[in-house]
Amino acid sequence: MLKKIIWFGILILVVLGGLLFYQRIKFYDGKLHVVFCDVGQGDAIFIRTPKGLDILVDGGPNDNVLSCLSNHMPVWDRTIELIILTHPHTDHFFGLHEVLKRYNVLSFDSEKLDNKALGFAELIKEVKQKKIPLHYLFSGDAFKTKGGVKVEILAPTREFLAETSPNGMIGENNEFASLISLVSYGSFKLLLTGDTQADELLEAISQYSLSNLSLLQVPHHGSKTGLSFEILNLLKPKIAVISVGKNNKYGHPTPFVLDLLEKAKIKILRTDQNGEVEVISDGKTWKVN
Repeated sequence: MLKKIIWFGILILVVLGGLLFYQRIKFYDGKLHVVFCDVGQGDAIFIRTPKGLDILVDGGPNDNVLSCLSNHMPVWDRTIELIILTHPHTDHFFGLHEVLKRYNVLSFDSEKLDNKALGFAELIKEVKQKKIPLHYLFSGDAFKTKGGVKVEILAPTREFLAETSPNGMIGENNEFASLISLVSYGSFKLLLTGDTQADELLEAISQYSLSNLSLLQVPHHGSKTGLSFEILNLLKPKIAVISVGKNNKYGHPTPFVLDLLEKAKIKILRTDQNGEVEVISDGKTWKVN
């Protein structure tokens, strides 16, 4: 009986050791991983840097983001180094409530806008109660991680915020300013757009002379107000990713945007059709899972 217990214990240790070894190889491959999580009608983008740092851009409208995180982080890693909230709309921030409960978050960065929705006030209260540093981002802000991943904030400017939301508020039914972020690693370039409108996006890419993107996150889930032919002609992305929910009531993505992308001969990936979209890059080449 004792021998059986010993052998059973050894078997458990071997299995656990194998699991840990597999996870270390899988999650510490020295590459950049960007995952467009399938959270339904909302946005949540998970970024794992070549050095194993974790960044979450938006949290989606529900707790589906937790499955995405658990699928793309080692079981022992319970720390998210940075959360970036592109703007305070429910379909972008609500899932962050659950993230804050389950993970140790080291920094919370956001656009400087408020929302009267009760859920947003509670979220900021949670951030402050946990003593997580809270920073507001504007055009020109940037940081670089160990391993060479750079995140640059292209918009909004303080002036754009003051013009579009003079009271510092954003409503649930009106989209104004939204953080636009350029994530780069070597020759790989990804533009994250949140719910930005075409005017803000065009202003940002014109100011930074941005072109030849690897990937473009289609603004506002494929809304007709987020893209134009001029924008696509400037950016020239290889692939466009649309974060969108199945059979959503808004009709996203709109035929107008799909037609623009098809005419520009840009490959389209959609979370409602493809599920999670993962992009992996070594800084020289990149591929989509």
